[in-house]
Amino acid sequence: MKSFKFYIALWCAKTGKFIATKVLRRNGSILPGKIALKICPDFIGKIEKPRTIIAVTGTNGKTTVCNMIEDVLRDNGYDFIDNKLGANVNVGVATTLINGANFLGKTKKDLAVLEIDERSSVKIYPYLTPTYLICTNLFRDSMLRNAHSEFISNILTKYIPKKTKLILNADDLISCNIAPTNKRVYFGIDKLTTDEKVCHNIVNDMPTCPKCDSKLQYDFVRYHHIGRAHCKKCDFSSPKKINYEVTKIDFKKDKLHLKNNEKEEIYDLITNNIINIYNMVATISLLREFGLTNLQINNSLKKQKIVESRYLEEEYKEIKIISHLAKGMNPIACSRVFEYIKKEKGNRRYEYFFSVEDEETVLLVDSWDNQEAIDLHHSSSIMDQIMELRIKYHLHMKVERYFLDETGIPKEDQKFIQK
Repeated sequence: MKSFKFYIALWCAKTGKFIATKVLRRNGSILPGKIALKICPDFIGKIEKPRTIIAVTGTNGKTTVCNMIEDVLRDNGYDFIDNKLGANVNVGVATTLINGANFLGKTKKDLAVLEIDERSSVKIYPYLTPTYLICTNLFRDSMLRNAHSEFISNILTKYIPKKTKLILNADDLISCNIAPTNKRVYFGIDKLTTDEKVCHNIVNDMPTCPKCDSKLQYDFVRYHHIGRAHCKKCDFSSPKKINYEVTKIDFKKDKLHLKNNEKEEIYDLITNNIINIYNMVATISLLREFGLTNLQINNSLKKQKIVESRYLEEEYKEIKIISHLAKGMNPIACSRVFEYIKKEKGNRRYEYFFSVEDEETVLLVDSWDNQEAIDLHHSSSIMDQIMELRIKYHLHMKVERYFLDETGIPKEDQKFIQK
């Protein structure tokens, strides 16, 4: 039964939406939700919601996966509400539901696709039950906000509704174990030739067994704690049954081979970045569970590109320039971007160094093939966003340029070099 307070909250929120969009010319992605929750704290629980709710959470990849899901659904004729503008906390979700409801609080759509901030689980899941929930992965995010990944894992396990079906990353030993009593399916990528036996990254959030604290034995490591592992002293291990597993990635033919419960499916590869391949597989897994066919998904996916605000490729005189956006306070996302840039043709070096004496100072050493490549990189659209961030956070830079000395090291200096 909806209370009078609920209707006041709804009508005030819709009025706020009109003022924000029509008068102030803003996108109004937060204000209506703020108004509604201020007047009626359990507003999300009282407003009528779509019959099917697809939710996406996790440390990295939420926005990309949501964009892919929405593009495929839209291409196949589905109509839905979403929080595409990026307001993924409780006020943003409330705003999305308000936009999708009439003045009596009745939903106008049968389907919703929602990106949900993992930390906001406490304020959202008690009032909203996703039909499907993808958890892309769990890493250390900003230590000032989310602290350790185990902290976020415990929050998700506590608050995810029991009726929600989970789509989980089998190669992430942290997120694949959240909410253990819920129904679930797993996605993953089988061992690749580039995988390692041990983790070479400084950060590894899963070095020991969560059951007995013994050191985990990794079958292979892809990056950080992403891979497959087992414990020699107890029964803990990566999931043995993976419902949607990539068995082969053919970069030459741009094909992705996926085993769907023992049946092989082939998809066009729309990215060569391993993180976005994981995002692609998460999207496929969800859409297959939702009921779309292999053909429907592939025909729609191959029309898509990773959203340019996150990833952009440009070419200039046969040199490829990569712009890949990651949140600066997220160390895992940044390190993966740096590793990806370093492997691309045209970039000779891309490394960060932190000062022992001054924790506020970071040294970036990057080397490019020529000036044309640097000019194109500086003229890319991503640089506008970077400049805005530098102004916002009062960042100051000192630049020193070095050119290759064709004459080599003078003989009188060579005696000081230890080879």
